[in-house]
Amino acid sequence: MKANLIFATVLGIFSFNSISAQDRTIVNATSSEVSDNLDLRAVASIFGDALNLEDFENKINDPKSQISNLDLNNDNQVDYLRVIESVENNVHLVVVQSVIGDEVYQDVATIEVEKDTNNNIQIQVVGDVYMYGTNYIYEPVYVTRPVIYNYFWSTNYVPYYSIWRWRHYPVFYSYWTPFPVFKYRNHIGLFINSNHHYNYVTTRRCQVAYNNYYGRRSNGYEINYPNRSFQTRNVGYTNRAELEQSRPQRNLENRTPRLETTPRNTNSPREISPRNNSNPRNNSQSEQNPTPRNVEPRKVEPRNQTVSPRNNSQPELNPTPRKGEPRKVEPRNQTVTPRQSNTPRSVNPTKVEQSTPNRTRSTTRN
Repeated sequence: MKANLIFATVLGIFSFNSISAQDRTIVNATSSEVSDNLDLRAVASIFGDALNLEDFENKINDPKSQISNLDLNNDNQVDYLRVIESVENNVHLVVVQSVIGDEVYQDVATIEVEKDTNNNIQIQVVGDVYMYGTNYIYEPVYVTRPVIYNYFWSTNYVPYYSIWRWRHYPVFYSYWTPFPVFKYRNHIGLFINSNHHYNYVTTRRCQVAYNNYYGRRSNGYEINYPNRSFQTRNVGYTNRAELEQSRPQRNLENRTPRLETTPRNTNSPREISPRNNSNPRNNSQSEQNPTPRNVEPRKVEPRNQTVSPRNNSQPELNPTPRKGEPRKVEPRNQTVTPRQSNTPRSVNPTKVEQSTPNRTRSTTRN
């Protein structure tokens, strides 16, 4: 019996440890889909608000904002994103690269800005084919003209090339741990300017300029993991846009009727608080309080209308003067008291006789 009990206890402990180990292995910091960890709409939004390319690089690597969630080298630290530029005729090709090792980089996205003969500027943010699939393109439409355009076509313009590399970063930069993918999606929405528009397209405008650069692109991560391209990770999908459409929308259809039937959106009595009912101004139903509390004049009590006996001698005087009138003298101050009259005070003879001998005695002794 004891042997069976010991065996059952050991088996239970072993099962609990195995379950705990499985729970620890299920939770991952980042998603297996690499493209989930950098939203190109946020990149386009920050580019439109940047002063120049150096400012743009600083903003996408700001530890306070945490725009990127990429960890391609799996060191549990978000990779630094450096920015380099290539200029060809009227096309500025801005490349965003992930620094994953010593002289090892991986292209993540390109920002292609082109100026036509009519001085109209077109911009496209294109995801790298290995990371996002083919023709994953956003065309941002900015509310105001970005300041960064003023530097692109200035005289004696020098293309930007980042000086930062592996283990050599700006002073403000510090590492941070990647988010879980669901938390990153909620976080990155705070840094996408909703005043701008981000149109998804499938046609590349600067194909010639990109083809000239394609032979010089950095693909260190692709070389190390050739079987992790987007087509290999997601069979049957061309790019990330098709993958997003196939994903469930987190039961948005089930949320809508629940929001419509909540007490907040109905006229049920639960929505009206007692504090608002006591105020006549906030009460829409007038029959609940037909006579406001301060409408009727205050009644004067009878005791305030009676005249005191002191003032009966002169009723023409107003005991309570109105505001602004001089104060009238009360009748008691005008009447002459018996003590102030000229009538001599009566003397009690008995008291006088008794007082005279006492004075004589005191004189004789002295």
